[in-house]
Amino acid sequence: MNRNLINNNLRIKLDSLLSQTDLVVSELQRDQLVGYVVMLDKWNKAYNLTSVRNPMDMLVKHILDSAVVSPHLVGSRFIDVGTGPGLPGIPLAILNPESDFTLLDSLGKRIRFIKQVVHELAITNVTPVQSRVEEFDPEQGFDGVISRAFASITDMVEWCHHLPKQDSGIFLALKGQLPEDEIDQLPAQFAVIEVKVLQVPELEGDRHLVLLEKRAL
Repeated sequence: MNRNLINNNLRIKLDSLLSQTDLVVSELQRDQLVGYVVMLDKWNKAYNLTSVRNPMDMLVKHILDSAVVSPHLVGSRFIDVGTGPGLPGIPLAILNPESDFTLLDSLGKRIRFIKQVVHELAITNVTPVQSRVEEFDPEQGFDGVISRAFASITDMVEWCHHLPKQDSGIFLALKGQLPEDEIDQLPAQFAVIEVKVLQVPELEGDRHLVLLEKRAL
């Protein structure tokens, strides 16, 4: 199957998925999202960036699963910790060009991939950083600290406690089933603000977004 036909089929599928959401996505953003999937599929064959092998499945399990978080972003500076190949950071950056996204991962091959994505797709609001999260010392805090399949919520707040803006920054943990045991084990200075049930078209299983804040004791 030639590349143009593959791209066209991916675009048709993406349009169908987006039509099942309330997301407002421009033509350019749709092209960038498809371009990202094409690059992820290509690089995945050599670098094993994701266990999802089928580009059509990537649209559901990666693109839409990330994109549904977009309406819940408040602020203009975000960090995606343990971003892997750029999830959910790349789709969120594409959908929110007015905000800045730092994508953090400790593995060089993932950061190299993200740098290539940013270059080829002309994404101007992403800063890829190779570092362990506990060793990353930003000049200023973030409005939102995002994680997807990165760690337990308790590990997330322990390792990332220094990343949110003082008094106003929050944590956004993208989860499958609601991890009530993890929430019960949160240290006293961290509290759940809200739990949002996410609807991802054609994705089997539950998806939740857990919003947390750090409180002064």
